[in-house]
Amino acid sequence: MSQEIAIRRRIGLRSSGMLMTPEEFDAITDFDERFRYELIRGVLVVTPPPGNGEVDPNQELGYLLRLHQDNHPQGVVIDKALPEQTIPIGDNRRRCDRAIWIGLGRVPDPEKDVPAVVIEFVSAARRDQRRDYEEKRREYLAIGVREYWIIDRFQRIMTVHRISPEGLVTLTIKETETYETPLLPGFTLPLARLLAKADDWPPKRRRRRPGGGSQ
Repeated sequence: MSQEIAIRRRIGLRSSGMLMTPEEFDAITDFDERFRYELIRGVLVVTPPPGNGEVDPNQELGYLLRLHQDNHPQGVVIDKALPEQTIPIGDNRRRCDRAIWIGLGRVPDPEKDVPAVVIEFVSAARRDQRRDYEEKRREYLAIGVREYWIIDRFQRIMTVHRISPEGLVTLTIKETETYETPLLPGFTLPLARLLAKADDWPPKRRRRRPGGGSQ
């Protein structure tokens, strides 16, 4: 079966590792919605959806942003703040936990308009943590993202990489602190409120197989 024919079929977990062009990835319409899809250096990467420990605080963040957008005089600066967005980065396609478009004055086009802020909630796997802290930081800032937030429930911190006139500024917000950004005038983010939502969903321990292995 040719690669072209295979891509026309339904994409799912077994498709991970498939070689693909950005045009082929962008044209996919039939896929298993239980998974997330990224295109990294020409390879399709299929991963499970985020767990509740990421989804719940992400929903809380969306709620706080919507409250600000609807009730604060300067909330109109937010065009959209959407979860689970695919970000085009050259030939790569990254999936982020939340993207915020600011100051366009219209509904953004996610395929063309670069978000002002991109947020990731760190996953438990070490390779995912390296990806969030290193690879995505380089890629997001390279395309013009103005702030990149990494919310880490394991280290109980939020790391912010911000592009300023002086260059890249990196801030660390501790659990008991709040974060404010000039991109969102009047918006205050209490990190403890998001971490409390994540704490409702402790990571599940892997069951041990007989003989010492884990499942």
